[in-house]
Amino acid sequence: MRGPLAPPQVPLSVSRAESFRDLVQDSVERLERRWPQLADVDFMVLDVPSADASEVRAETVPLGRATSAEKNRPAQIVVYRRPVEIRAKSRDERALLVHEVVVEQVADLLGLSPESVDPRYGQE
Repeated sequence: MRGPLAPPQVPLSVSRAESFRDLVQDSVERLERRWPQLADVDFMVLDVPSADASEVRAETVPLGRATSAEKNRPAQIVVYRRPVEIRAKSRDERALLVHEVVVEQVADLLGLSPESVDPRYGQE
């Protein structure tokens, strides 16, 4: 049999990276309802953190990063796909961990506690 196993509109054709981006987007949309100022923040997904020494420490690998806005650049929140995927065994665990990472980074960016960004943080 030649050709794709499933048509493009069927979930089988969605890559792991696309599926992960969808989880991040779902989390962002959930938070934007409560925090409309997040519409001005760039949310990104990268596979792994860069080798920049300020991001990577020998004993830990970051799951995300928040960067404040600068003169010519909006605030950014980055979620690292591979470190999150390695820590989650199922899609449900991955979705929960992605949301926790996004909440933690938003809290860092806004100078708030994760519980004030999302009251259900850590309870799901």
